[in-house]
Amino acid sequence: MKKTILPIGPFHPLLEEPEFFTFHLDGETVIDVDVRIGYNHRGHEKLATGLTWDQVPFLVERICGICSTSHPYAYVLAVEDMLGIEPPPRGKYIRSLIGEMERIHSHLLWLGLAGHFIGYNTVWMWAWRYREEILDACELLSGNRNHYAMCRVGGARRDVSQKALDFTMKALDTNEKSTKMFLGAVADDPVIHKRLKGVGILTKEDAIAYCATGPTSRPSGVRWDIRETDPYDAYGESLEAGAWKVIVTENGDVFDKAVVRVLETLESIYLCRWLIENMPDGDFQVVPGEMHEGEGCGHHEAPRGEVFHYVRSDGSNKPIRHKVRAPTFSNLPTYKASCPGEQIADVALITAAIDPCYCCTERVGVIAGGKHSSLTQDDLVKLSVEKTMEIEKRMGVKSVLNKFK
Repeated sequence: MKKTILPIGPFHPLLEEPEFFTFHLDGETVIDVDVRIGYNHRGHEKLATGLTWDQVPFLVERICGICSTSHPYAYVLAVEDMLGIEPPPRGKYIRSLIGEMERIHSHLLWLGLAGHFIGYNTVWMWAWRYREEILDACELLSGNRNHYAMCRVGGARRDVSQKALDFTMKALDTNEKSTKMFLGAVADDPVIHKRLKGVGILTKEDAIAYCATGPTSRPSGVRWDIRETDPYDAYGESLEAGAWKVIVTENGDVFDKAVVRVLETLESIYLCRWLIENMPDGDFQVVPGEMHEGEGCGHHEAPRGEVFHYVRSDGSNKPIRHKVRAPTFSNLPTYKASCPGEQIADVALITAAIDPCYCCTERVGVIAGGKHSSLTQDDLVKLSVEKTMEIEKRMGVKSVLNKFK
């Protein structure tokens, strides 16, 4: 059997962020796939230890532009866990509302890209057109379309106006109609069924074995949603009130991943409406008080799945350790189970079906003498300069980096 190796990345029109895939093929059938990360490391965990506790949320917002409230949400929950403080009800509702608005616009973004990948550019244009109304509502609620800066230790950073809440309700009404239209298109179109059903199947056993999370695991029958499994802020009350439900399907293919995201968008619309209608009055934040030694964990159900933050304090005004695990970091290995046996023409759909955010996953480390060691900032700069000079030499370009040797 003659095998072919097809490399894709780290820079490729299909990839919005650098990542490297090696596909092992028998003809056009995928036999195996290897994924190499590490092309976009930005050192957020190290940078966090040089910032004050209240500055870190602004940093971790920028781990991902689309999930820009998910990381600060998990971070502030971790610090609140360490301090043992409870935000006021209005602050909890505001944070939950922003989190669900983000889920809606993230799923609509994915839906548009999914339509683009299979040649349905009409779906792409319409999904992003309705996403704009959600982003407009986010701007009225927080002041920004992304990077909302609404999470702080002890509650919400700012209050929301009634005008913004009224505008958001109208945007939700519009998006409920459009999402149901998309759901009808997915459910009734025979071409979409033929293109997506039975493609890239991730079984329940594989989803559990590879520790998949979010809309990558729930289409495989894994009922795991942090909002239900370990409720926080307003999610417990809203769940008890029947304002929303967790979406779980059983087939594990790309079609089910699309269905889960569309249905989750509807559930988030219902939840946002409930949060606005039941928004309590009063304070929206409390003052955390003095920092003390300790450690805490926080996790939030981001649009792509569970995002986890760990913090440790020595009693100073800065964390001495900050650990982040993003959902894509857990979902990437599932390619080893979902890609083999599929045609290379379907790989783009399968890899896109986890809604990957590669820059969220980046970590760096060195294995030296069989032992794991970390790199300092100076080490990273030195390696970067040496790599750049090596590339310049191969290209025959005169280097301007000699002074950094």
